[in-house]
Amino acid sequence: MRAVVQRVARARVEVAGEQTGAIARGLLVYLGVGASDTEADLAWMADKLVGLRVFEDESGKMARDVRDVSGSVLVVSQFTLYGDLRKGRRPSFTDAMAPQGAERLYETFVRAVRERGVPVATGRFRADMQVESVNDGPVTLWLESPAPSVRADPSAAGSGSARNDAGASGDRGPTDATSTTRTPAASNVAASQANAHAAPDGAIAR
Repeated sequence: MRAVVQRVARARVEVAGEQTGAIARGLLVYLGVGASDTEADLAWMADKLVGLRVFEDESGKMARDVRDVSGSVLVVSQFTLYGDLRKGRRPSFTDAMAPQGAERLYETFVRAVRERGVPVATGRFRADMQVESVNDGPVTLWLESPAPSVRADPSAAGSGSARNDAGASGDRGPTDATSTTRTPAASNVAASQANAHAAPDGAIAR
């Protein structure tokens, strides 16, 4: 699940000239649902969103979340966040979830944010929408739910620092959730050393 989050002074969305949602101070969220996303992804995303400390305190530091400032959230469905432009110039959306499943997770996400104590306004799923906003700062963030292995890591359920580290890896993009791999050269050196230790006296390690 992917989201572009903007701290806004105000935002609104219209469908066919009708306003479907509007907020004052808060967060504008463009939300995309991936083909393999589950309710675990949306729960992670909802927790991360309402806990984002992107609003300034008295000293001017980003130390407050949307609940601390009595803000609201405007959620707009945005499957184009899964547009793949690695080939050609026309985006491919094969990584996005089919509309029926995506709509269910989108609506569940909206309910999840409301259940966490934040007022939520929305656009209209699969509609042609016009969105207006005033980006406050500007502050714009990219969120992506982590890989299942990261969500299942026991350390993520431990101390607060472990949870923050796991979340941060998901925020920075899809490659950050993967484990570090050795280069082929490093792997070959390690393999040769292992064989050398294992080979009997006088034998040639290959």
